[in-house]
Amino acid sequence: MTKAFTIWLTGIPGAGKTTIARELVEVLGPEIGSLAHLDGDDIRRDALYTLGFGREDRDTNIRVLAYVARTLNLHGTPAVVAAISPYAETRLEARKMIDQFVEVHVECPVEVCIERDPKGLYKRALAGEIPNLTGLNDPYEAPLDPEIRVATATESASDSALQIIEALRGLGHI
Repeated sequence: MTKAFTIWLTGIPGAGKTTIARELVEVLGPEIGSLAHLDGDDIRRDALYTLGFGREDRDTNIRVLAYVARTLNLHGTPAVVAAISPYAETRLEARKMIDQFVEVHVECPVEVCIERDPKGLYKRALAGEIPNLTGLNDPYEAPLDPEIRVATATESASDSALQIIEALRGLGHI
């Protein structure tokens, strides 16, 4: 049996992180027995609802996700985390915290994300209602050397998930 691992999906809002995470749980979960899905938006809404969107609060959200993923891994449960995780330094902290960390950059041009805009965030940001939307008017530090890259502007979430699964096989995680 391989050690539990964490798939860390990072990208700007609307890139497809949550959709890919759900695909991974549906397709990979039954194959490996279980796969916990931790979503940055859900954790923020349900547990860390007092956090704002400044750098310190964003970092806190990522640290909590990393802690929970590590705890799941220590108990033998693989995890998939879907979170913007805009800052390279904080993703590095997560990598150091989690023994088997697989970073996946979910690449998508901001123009495509604006068209998709599933939560209406870009519309609100462009109207001045959200002053610091990551990737638009707040920085997103794209990973320089992730284990996996998927390009969601040109491939479906299903194709991205299958690409991630094949890469996990190649990396020896499954």
